[in-house]
Parts: sequence; C-alpha cells; structure tokens
Amino acid sequence: MKKNYNILFILFILSLSLFSLSFFQIDPDYLWHIKAGELMVQKGILWQDIFSWSVASSYWFSHEWLFEVVIYCLKNIFGKYHLFIYCFSCITSINLLIYFYNKENIKKNTLFSIIWVILSLIISVQVQARPHMIQFLFFTLLIYLCMDNYKNDSKKIYFLPLIGILWANFHGGSSNLIYIIPLLFYIGGHFEFQFKKIEANKISFIQLKRFLFVSILCVISICINIHGFKMLYYPYMNMMNTTMLSNISEWRSTTLSDPVHYIYFGLLVIGILILLFSKKKIQCMDFLLIGVCVFLGLKSIRFWFYTYIVFSFILYSYVGDRKEDKGTSLILGILSIFFISLFFMRNSIFTEDYSYILNKEDINKIKEVSPKKLFNMYDYGGDLIYNDILVYIDGRADLYSPYYYSDYLEISSLKKKSISYIEKYQFDYFLVDSGYPINTYLYNNTEDYELIYTRDSIYLYKKKN
Repeated sequence: MKKNYNILFILFILSLSLFSLSFFQIDPDYLWHIKAGELMVQKGILWQDIFSWSVASSYWFSHEWLFEVVIYCLKNIFGKYHLFIYCFSCITSINLLIYFYNKENIKKNTLFSIIWVILSLIISVQVQARPHMIQFLFFTLLIYLCMDNYKNDSKKIYFLPLIGILWANFHGGSSNLIYIIPLLFYIGGHFEFQFKKIEANKISFIQLKRFLFVSILCVISICINIHGFKMLYYPYMNMMNTTMLSNISEWRSTTLSDPVHYIYFGLLVIGILILLFSKKKIQCMDFLLIGVCVFLGLKSIRFWFYTYIVFSFILYSYVGDRKEDKGTSLILGILSIFFISLFFMRNSIFTEDYSYILNKEDINKIKEVSPKKLFNMYDYGGDLIYNDILVYIDGRADLYSPYYYSDYLEISSLKKKSISYIEKYQFDYFLVDSGYPINTYLYNNTEDYELIYTRDSIYLYKKKN
C-alpha cells in the first residue's frame, strides 16, 4: 500500500510539473543566451562584448556561460524539444527533492500535501529557458543538504562545494547563497532557548563544525569559474545597482499596489498561518530561514520561488496528522490524468518559432536597411542578437549599466536630456515601440526622421541626412 501511494504521489508531482510548462513563454533574454552558447561552442569563452555596436569589445562578465553552452547543445541535440527537457527536468527535480525529504510527513496529511504541491504552480510565472531555472534547483539542493545535516547529522552536506562550482558557472549572480545559507545554519545552531512559541535547540559541535567548514569551502568553490574571485562580489554589485533594480521588471520589489504580487503575499499568509496555528513550537532555525527568504522575496520578485522552496522543507512537519482518507489513491490518479490532459491541450511549448517580439518580416526589413547605429528597445535586443544584428542595448543590463543604461531610459521616455543623447550617439535607425514617448517624437518629427516600416506596435525609423 505504501509503495503504491509513493508511486501515485510521484506521478502526481510529475503531472503537475508537466502542466506548469503550459505557461511557458520565450523570454527575450533566452535568444541572446542561445547565440552566446553557439559562439562559445564554436570559438571559446566570450570575454568581450560582440553583440552591440555601442560597447563593442568591452569586458563582459559572462557569469552564465555554462548555461549558455548547455542550452545551445540541448537545442542541437533535441531541437524544439530542448525547451521542454530543460524546464521539465529542473521543475521535476525540485519537486522530487522536496517530496523525498518530506516523504513521511506527506503521508500523514495527504489533503494538505496535495494542496501545497499544487501551490508550486507559483513557479509558472517564471518558467522560461533561462539560467534562473537551474538556480532554483541549486537552491533546493542547498536547503535539502543543510536541513539534512541540521536534523539528521548528515555528511552529505560535503557535496555543497561541488554544487557551488556548478552554481558559479551556471548562474554566478546568485551563487553567493551557497555559503550564506550554511553560515546562517551555523549561527542559528548555537542558540538554546524558549520564548513563547519560538524554540531554539542547539546542535552538536560536529554539526556546527560541518556548517562552518562547508561555508568556507563554498566561498573557495565560487572562485572556481572563468572570472575567478570577482564572482564573490559580483552579486552584491548588482544588488546595489539602483537603476537596474528600479527599471527591470524581474528585479522590482514586491508591492501591494500590483495585483499580480498578491500571489506571493497569499503564499506568505498561508505559510505563516500554518506556523502560528500549529500545535508545535516554531523552531528558531526555521524562523531565521523563512525570514531570509521573505526578505529576498519582498526585495525582488525574482526570488519568490525561494520562499516556496523553504516553506516546502519546513511546513510539512508543522501540519497536524490526519487519518488517511478513503479514495486517496483514486484522487491522486484522477488529478494526475487531469493535469497531463491540460498540458497536452495547451502544449504551447512545442514551437519552432523562437522569436519573442520581432517576426521574420521585421528582421528581414532591418537586415535590408543594414543599420550601423541602431537604437532599439531593451526587450528587442534578444531577437536582434539571435538574428546577428548589432544592438544598442539588450537584456544584459549589468554590462550596459556602467556606460549608458540610464541614457537609454532617458531616450526611450523622452526626458530632459533625451535629444542631446540622440545627437550624442548619432543613431541612423530607430526600432521603437509605439507605447513609448520616443515613438511620438520620431513620428511627429518628419523633418529629421522617416517612418519606413511598421507592424502592430513596432516602428522603424530612418534618420534623414
């Protein structure tokens, strides 16, 4: 009976992971990642920018180089299915790791377990073929191994430095967590007290030593990458870049003013209520871990899924036991079939068209005029790079930020200095979105600019001599 239950629950997890891919979208950044991977396979690591005319040959901190190589190789091997294979592997691995860690507690309250796993669909808003997907997997492994040492005195935590090396090369921008989290466990493991509902239990000296030693090893492991020790401070430099944080959607802070963000606040409310109404005391270490992830989640929407992962390792032990419901196996089977059916009804992931915004007609027109100094919108950069067109700017905001990312914002929004910046860069063509003020300026200034192509909201202008 237990064996059948495990099989059915794993099938349920697989079906839900599959269904989450129904929300898959091609992100503009995916396209330049693919192009970067192609060139690195052919020519070696890219140390300098070769995709723009504006900062050409400038040092490029390619902190995701290994992801780019891997995703390009997957595309060559599996064609259009590489998107499915990459995303499905990451999502499934995350959910299975959480399941195997909580397996015994899951059986004690199947109803809650089913509802909580369904809540994992919060990741659906972030299901894209980008390196943050494997970053979530690395983070899940990190929490799994730290919790295992904390509760079970496990030596498996010594795998973390190896994960740190991979993390630093797949998505170096978030790799600092590999040593921060063990250090948090080291600090929290020293406490011994009870305060109302919060309880702290000191762990053994051996466990503390492991956390500290592994944290030090992980600092070293992060330096094993193509950029060396620079990876240690690169994430902090990004987090202090206020221009990027305030203008790039995935970096924006979580706020009650945006209805979409209620998804995250709903997750927080559910998790906190479970802790507060549980008959068990809240462990201090759990409290600290949740606090760190909530801080990150409120600071930036790109960290939302961290909170779900941490809650998933913690909450099952706080939920009360429930008698096994009759028909549990049948319910799991029906839900599995339901989610699999929904996926194949949508199956939007199976597509040959890797264009996100610009279509073939747009690209052909741009190539026809052969711009030398094209001004383009930020989100158009990935499409242009994928089609071998030099850009003014693209999704690598960390590359452009020291130079002129703020200039781009001025021009696109037609602010005070925009006209002087347009003259400064001597653009010969403008590829703009009709929703931006720059389009209004170009459209009305027929003396200096000529509209040569338009489709939907995409406008291409030529500067008159």
